[in-house]
Formats: sequence, C-alpha cells, structure tokens
Amino acid sequence: PILSLSSGINAEWPLRPGEFTTRMVSSKMELLKLRTGREGRVISALRMLKQYLFRYQGYISAALVLGGVDVTGPALYTVYPHGSTDKLPYVTMGSGSLAAMSVFEDRYKLNMEEEEAKALVCDAIKAGIINDLGSGSNVDITVIRKGEVEVFRPYQVVCQKSQRQGDYTFPRGTTVVTNTTEMVPFSALQVTDEEVMEL
Repeated sequence: PILSLSSGINAEWPLRPGEFTTRMVSSKMELLKLRTGREGRVISALRMLKQYLFRYQGYISAALVLGGVDVTGPALYTVYPHGSTDKLPYVTMGSGSLAAMSVFEDRYKLNMEEEEAKALVCDAIKAGIINDLGSGSNVDITVIRKGEVEVFRPYQVVCQKSQRQGDYTFPRGTTVVTNTTEMVPFSALQVTDEEVMEL
C-alpha cells in the first residue's frame, strides 16, 4: 500500500490542492496497475508527484508526505510544492514541522518496535500542535504494513475545546445604530491640532 498525506491548508482549503493532487496520482497508479498487471511502487507515485508539481512550479501549493511498502521494502518521502523531494527515515511537513522534527531528531533510533514508534510519532505531532497555533488538536496516526493500512483516528486528543461560560446571544436592538446614510468624505475633515515628531 502507498499513502500520501497532506496537512494544514493543503487539506483544509476549499480547493484542497494536496487532496486533489493525491487523488490524481492515485488514479494514475491504478491505471499503471491495470496496464502492467503488477502493484505500483512507491517510487512510481513519487515520480508522478514530482513531475506534476514541478510543471506548475509551486503554484499548486501541495506539500505532501508519501509513504508505502512495496517489493523493495518501506519508503518515506517528503514532496515539496515545487517538486523537490527528500527520502529520510522520518519526515515532517506543515506549520508544526520544526517542533515535530526536533522530537524525531532527539529520540529516533533504528529498528524501533511498533508501539515505541507510535509513541514517538504521537509526541512529535503533539509538539507540532502545542508549538503552532495553526495546527489542529488531534493526533492521527497511520501505520502502513505490507498489504494493509491501519488508521488510528484520533490516536490522542491533545487539546479539548473549552465550554462556553455564558450565553453570548444578544437580542435585536442591543447595538444602537445612530445613522445609516450619512457618510463624511475624507476631504471634509479639518485638522484642528497638528504635532510634528522628529525621528
């Protein structure tokens, strides 16, 4: 299985450039599978993404994490909006990526057990959420194994939405409108007091 994920504005915009790009490559991978009679490789999906995004020079604004397991083994890539990519043992994308990357750099080690890896990913995402006001409040984790994808949504809730303390509905007429038709043009204003400050 191969999975491409986007975050932040890529996933939430009304146009969703990350989701659209992912679906387009998914359909191309399905066509490739039908034409060749074999499962596609992660590198094939990566090349399609790179070529498509490079053609538009970053104007699609799709920043993606691409991961999967194929005949060559597991693979994990970042795909930037202008088409460049990285292949690393751990990757981060999005507005909270710097905080998440610091957790990975501190605690990542080779040959981790699955539960230990999930705890590390959870802590990295929590760091991204807590240190970035634009990030969400839930940790979602996807585990990709050969032949299956397991999604934990939500894996952990980091921030609970608070309850309103009072009633914030106001009856009509609460705000007094003094005049709705009279507009004073800027040219009609007069300067009554002027002070010049020196820098």
